Amino acid sequence: MNLILLGAPGAGKGTQAERICADYKIPHISTGDIFRKNIKEGTPVGLKAKSYIDKGQLVPDEVVVEIVALRLAEDDCKKGYLLDGFPRTVAQAKALDEIAKDLRVINIDVDLNALMDRITGRRVCPECGAGYHVSTKKGDKCDKCGATIVQRADDQPETVKKRLEVYVNQTAPLIEYYEKKGNLVTVDGMKSIAEVYEEVKKALR
Repeated sequence: MNLILLGAPGAGKGTQAERICADYKIPHISTGDIFRKNIKEGTPVGLKAKSYIDKGQLVPDEVVVEIVALRLAEDDCKKGYLLDGFPRTVAQAKALDEIAKDLRVINIDVDLNALMDRITGRRVCPECGAGYHVSTKKGDKCDKCGATIVQRADDQPETVKKRLEVYVNQTAPLIEYYEKKGNLVTVDGMKSIAEVYEEVKKALR
């Protein structure tokens, strides 16, 4: 079971990925995690990626694909894996087709206006990491440890707007790409977490 999760920032990919990987016993592969690991360990491809990052440049597709290919070749991926955060562009998707077979793609579809409210309303506890939303949270103190909850920089309206614009321009075309290939299933991300996961499981069956 080789899976790709697509969806805009805040669509709930991380939550669904945790459930899928736990139930189907496959590794959750985040490009951010494998980048950090390769850079920390000083691998040849990690040093290559670091040279771009240190200059404030985007890591080129060929380097990203190389890092992903090395990760997919590891033993724990033999029975399947879930890719989160990759591919981000159609060019990356075409490169992935050369190294990965039998890919199944799940797109978590959400209304972008509703996403703005969902993301900008998020609050987190800086001490224990508990998460809240202004629509349901009373007061500004964490229910678990009593610290003052805060809005992350990533959840500020201007930042969210930019992230969604990048998604629409770069990543959304992947939906059309995989639809044409016939290996994409779209689920309704506006439902509850449990209902979305039921749709995901149906898609995987």
